[in-house]
Amino acid sequence: MRKEYDFSKAKRAREVPHLTALRKPAKNKTRISIMLDDDVIAGFRKRAEAAGVGYQTEINRALHEALAAPTKKPLTLDAVRRVVREELNSKRA
Repeated sequence: MRKEYDFSKAKRAREVPHLTALRKPAKNKTRISIMLDDDVIAGFRKRAEAAGVGYQTEINRALHEALAAPTKKPLTLDAVRRVVREELNSKRA
């Protein structure tokens, strides 16, 4: 390692095309800060490693799946009674 380096001919990152592209924000993405449990991060890191992607990509995929899954309504006593009545009425007809 040298004691001194000459940076007089160095370019700024914004002047280098491939570095400028890295500075652009990703389309349709927003940077946020979030606190997650250590075991959750560790689990997503393992899943991401197995899938060959980054752990943030894996978390994003899991969130997409959770949003796409239909929300199930809890089974209530009224719903059970309604179904039983419908079945009994259909057998009488």
